[in-house]
Amino acid sequence: MAWSTRELAELAGTTLKTVRYYHQIGLLDEPERRANGYKRYRVKHLIRLLRIRRLVDLGVPASDIPAMEESDENAEQALRALDAELKASIERQQRMRKELALILQHRSHVDLPPGFDGNTADMSDVERSLMMVFSRALDATAMTALRELHSAPRPPVQAEFDALPADADEARRQRLAEDLVPIARRQFEAQPSLKDATTWEALTKPVVLHGVVELFNPAQLDVLQRVNTLLELTPPEEV
Repeated sequence: MAWSTRELAELAGTTLKTVRYYHQIGLLDEPERRANGYKRYRVKHLIRLLRIRRLVDLGVPASDIPAMEESDENAEQALRALDAELKASIERQQRMRKELALILQHRSHVDLPPGFDGNTADMSDVERSLMMVFSRALDATAMTALRELHSAPRPPVQAEFDALPADADEARRQRLAEDLVPIARRQFEAQPSLKDATTWEALTKPVVLHGVVELFNPAQLDVLQRVNTLLELTPPEEV
């Protein structure tokens, strides 16, 4: 029994191009040829090709097969490494499915970085955008703290800040800043990690500063500066 290259490929469930590629990289030996020059593949070639396809279908790169065949130890190491990669890939896909389930339940989550698991529909567009920007600058601990803060109901004064017009007068800015100070202080007390030097250093990165400047109008930026000033000047026991 002898087969042509095309027949061998069909028997093995692969393509003519793939068989030729395996010849090219030395995985599959060239068979003897007939008098007319055509290759004559036999059962040993089919078995070899099926074994190669078996490993490739498991995820082993064709280029790694020769090293695997040098020793049982190499083969075990390669297969264990592949198993670890598959495990990590499955875990990643499971995380993705959980994220998708949350997005299907709360469409607003598509505009937020991973990890938000509550109803965030009342978050403003600016807050969502800031969370995206923060996710590129803050570490996991700080992001967890922000997620926990945003899981609580938003205070009414936050909505007023969101709606603050760019031409808000001095009195309104000062009053709003003073209303926001105790809220900010409680948040810092609830999440001490937000006061870490590492977090503050991250908040001064250009990506964060540009984000804040572009997302807030001049009056809102002024209020935020006033809040920072009041937090620095007001002792905790007096708030």
